Amino acid sequence: MSYLVLARKWRPQTFDDIVGQRPVVRTLRNALQRDRAAHAMLFSGVRGVGKTTLARIMAKALNCHATDDVPCNRCESCLEITKGSALDLHEIDGASNRGIQEIRDLKENIRFFPVRSRFKIIIIDEVHMLTQEAFNALLKTLEEPPAHVFFMFATTELHKVPVTILSRCQRYELSRVPFAELVAYFKKIAAAEAVAISEAGLELIARAAEGSVRDGLSLLDQIFSFGGQEISDADVREVLGLVDQQVFETLTLALLGGDLAQALATLETIYAAGVDLKRFSGDLLGYLRAVLVCKTCSAPNEILDAPDRELGVLLDIAGGHSAETLYQYFQLLLKGIEEMQYSPQPRMVLEMAFIRAVQAGRVMPVNSLIERLDALLSTTPPPAPAVGAPVVVPSPSPAPAVAQAAPVTPPPVFPQGSVGAGQEKKKSEPLTPPRQEIPEMGSRQDVRKDWEAFVDYVKERKRWMAHVLMLATGRREADDELRIKFDEATDCKVLQEKENLLLLTQFAQDFFQREFRVRIVVRGAEDGSGGQGEPDLPQEERRALANDPLVQLVTEVIEGQVVGIRTGPRSR
Repeated sequence: MSYLVLARKWRPQTFDDIVGQRPVVRTLRNALQRDRAAHAMLFSGVRGVGKTTLARIMAKALNCHATDDVPCNRCESCLEITKGSALDLHEIDGASNRGIQEIRDLKENIRFFPVRSRFKIIIIDEVHMLTQEAFNALLKTLEEPPAHVFFMFATTELHKVPVTILSRCQRYELSRVPFAELVAYFKKIAAAEAVAISEAGLELIARAAEGSVRDGLSLLDQIFSFGGQEISDADVREVLGLVDQQVFETLTLALLGGDLAQALATLETIYAAGVDLKRFSGDLLGYLRAVLVCKTCSAPNEILDAPDRELGVLLDIAGGHSAETLYQYFQLLLKGIEEMQYSPQPRMVLEMAFIRAVQAGRVMPVNSLIERLDALLSTTPPPAPAVGAPVVVPSPSPAPAVAQAAPVTPPPVFPQGSVGAGQEKKKSEPLTPPRQEIPEMGSRQDVRKDWEAFVDYVKERKRWMAHVLMLATGRREADDELRIKFDEATDCKVLQEKENLLLLTQFAQDFFQREFRVRIVVRGAEDGSGGQGEPDLPQEERRALANDPLVQLVTEVIEGQVVGIRTGPRSR
């Protein structure tokens, strides 16, 4: 007898033999026990996950003569289906029998009752390959099938099946088999075949299978033929053309550490070993993606198909670098790999990608840079005041948000010929102008006229924000909004972040004493990103302060009125 490959030898014959797919198996079993099996079922999923196998097991179960759990695999119907000699089971390849004439012949065939079984079972594999006319010919039959016929379809491309067919079928979507279940399944087969192979070798095979049981069994069969009864990890890598994970670890650490010499030396070793560089670069990108997942995800073990020891190494690498740095390296390598696909010198392109990645270095988040800039500016000593100029000492800490009330008093009356208060102030004015302070509370500031004064006001509180505002090419007040326009989106990107936009809104409301929102507008865009969400908070806070019962009580007692509200930091 000829050799039977592992994919056929170990093909599941009962529901208990199915690897993975627990939700689908449970649904099918319950449907059989409760006599609720649909007359048209569609199994979809990637290659080798059990679509056609489940259809055959369902065909066995429907025609099985056992009274308890089905299929029994002992009755005549089950044995015939296992051998492939059942007269009432018709398996059709949708790729080679895709025309309307084949469907007409099928419809003519199902008119007759089963020969030996209770039901006729029609299995169409790769059903998405049927022509549109063939699908149309099936519509009426699927909607009102004969009582003695069951249709079962399998497809790897569900999106190519017309919705009119989908609506007439009960759909079962099969997922990729989890990594741990594949390793356990292959370990069971290796033990049954009396082949000694380490768990690390089985993990390499399971990773290469990418969730497909059939692909994994084909690889396992190939490795068994190569290594005999004892197979080493090196044998597995040699047959599959894989690279040891240690190489990816070494190369990743070299790139992240800026050790270009080590990175190029590792690449030379890989090239000399005859490894396909395009496949190697894809695996390297996958390794870096795993590091990035470990950095940004709270439960990476649920996403990555990696053993515990490898996951520990990935977590250690991720812990030493920022997410921004890892993402930049990923993007640079991705760009290099894309260029490799069309280059006659893939090694050279990959080396240039390594050089770009090392030269780029570490990336620091913008917020961290701003915090460091603020810290440097706050420690810089102020310039020495000019002779006769008053020294303004800022408050040691930001003042709390308060509502200020001023009593209403008549202006002073000066007799003719006397010197007014304003004149006295003019006399005593120093030669050097004082620092910019918030304007008089009773005055109403104009956005256009007083813009430079507002920038100076912001500069005393957030120097970097004032420099950004200087790049604005326009500003105006419209619809209770302060609209600040920039020509380039990069000029105002930092300003559009929630925290910074909230702070700018507080400064603007304190200076102009108006409850408007700040909206950042970029030339060419219909709308900005400001004025929504968080920036509304200062406006709500100002209204709450103005309507505070204590503030209203004070204004009544002193017969005054609220002329200004300040909520921003370092309010005066």
